[in-house]
Amino acid sequence: MASIDGLPPLREVIRAHGLSAKKQLGQNFLLDLNLTAKIARLAGDLAGSDVLEVGPGPGGLTRGLLAEGARRVLAIEKDARCLPALAEVAAAWPGRLEVLNADALDVDVAARLTPPIRIVANLPYNVGTELLTRWLSSDWPPFWESLTLMFQKEVAERIVAKPGSKAYGRLALLAQWRTDPKIVLTLPPEAFTPPPSIHSAVVHFTRLEAPRHPADPKVLARVTAMAFNQRRKMLRSSLKGLVPDIETVLREAGIEPTQRAEEIPLEGFCALARRLAG
Repeated sequence: MASIDGLPPLREVIRAHGLSAKKQLGQNFLLDLNLTAKIARLAGDLAGSDVLEVGPGPGGLTRGLLAEGARRVLAIEKDARCLPALAEVAAAWPGRLEVLNADALDVDVAARLTPPIRIVANLPYNVGTELLTRWLSSDWPPFWESLTLMFQKEVAERIVAKPGSKAYGRLALLAQWRTDPKIVLTLPPEAFTPPPSIHSAVVHFTRLEAPRHPADPKVLARVTAMAFNQRRKMLRSSLKGLVPDIETVLREAGIEPTQRAEEIPLEGFCALARRLAG
């Protein structure tokens, strides 16, 4: 990578700028430029696309995205200590990197990017799930074409989980309703500095132009929240507050009232949401 952008290895960058990962910011730096380049490639063909990156840190993945041909990268970094290192990346790629010192939860990113847009990020662990939920819950189709995101491996497994597994829940339903998510890379703790206590995984989400099954988003969200908040209860008990005769509505949706939330596939929850909305 240094031969491509003329910048030093990330360990030198961190040492030169006195950067140390902060636990309270959910930081774990990925310093292997071969790995960051691989993640950038897993996002697909970036040529002609704007890319949003959240939590670039010292800029390893940022460098990979630019080297892989991203038209422009908008990098949102909350930690001001990282700005000088990112400024060096911006100087090596004139006009192609914009860095915002901000909290990604507070930024209207769609207004700052030009379609087609891809989101690629080694998400800070403390905001990763919240950001994903926001991106999946926006108006559909969303402003982005695809997501390529790193999570704790446990979170990644929840995203791709199937009915009948302990990991299956609301996150799996939301992700699989509107996208095709796949785990494309798993990384051990020692790939990071400092090493986290868990493995990590990269998930690539390809958006669907329309949700996989028709359903009102608000009704579906309410139904799945009630069902999985008491996931060990039968649905006739966990959903009894929705309508007076919930057992009849469940049967009309093709669901047995004695079934539990973790047994019901996405299509079943969507059918139930349609019955309730109707």
